[in-house]
This record gives sequence, structure tokens and C-alpha cells, in this order.
Amino acid sequence: MHTDLEVYKASMLLVKNVYELSKEFPRDEIWGLTSQMKRAATSIPSNIAEGAGRKSKKELLYFLNVSLGSISELQTQLDIADMLGFIKDKQKLEATINISNSVKRQLLSLIKANDKPVS
Repeated sequence: MHTDLEVYKASMLLVKNVYELSKEFPRDEIWGLTSQMKRAATSIPSNIAEGAGRKSKKELLYFLNVSLGSISELQTQLDIADMLGFIKDKQKLEATINISNSVKRQLLSLIKANDKPVS
């Protein structure tokens, strides 16, 4: 079950952090960077869950790779938000970056483990 996967649990924590960080963003960013970050963050556990719910490894790998793309997108958006001075809580930013790096490593490991040819 997807809820038992550590990468799923970590990605859910990442979503929480992104929502907390983006609360401080300027009001005029609500439909811009704020929305993009929330979509990218929620895409990660959503695609892990969808992939885990599929019947084949090929489908699982597809959705894990989509999650991997979303984590890269989110990391870029965090960099942009920081560069623009939107993020005031630097400790929360550092924690969020650390979680995102952990999720990325876990996704890469899960992809590698499931991409081995069946013998």
C-alpha cells in the first residue's frame, strides 16, 4: 500500500512545508508562484500513490518518474521564491530543501529497484 512507503510519508511532509512556506508569499503571487509550488508539491505524493495503485511495474515507473520531475520543478520554484525574497523563515526553507532532497533520493532508489529486468 502506498501509505506504507517512506517516500510517500516524506512527500506528504514536504507538501505541508510548502503550504506553510507559501502562506507568507505576497498576495499578488497567489495565482503565480504560490499556485505552481502547491501543484508541484501535491503532484509528488499523488503520483506515488497512483503508480503504486497500478498493476504493472512499467506503470509504477512512469508515475515515479513523473514524481521525480515534480520534485525537480518544486526545488527550482523554492530557489526562485528564495531569490525573490518571498521566504522569510530560512529554517523552514532549509528543512523543506532537506526533505525535498531526501524525497528525490528515495524516488531515485525506488525507480532503480523497480527498473531491474525480470530474470
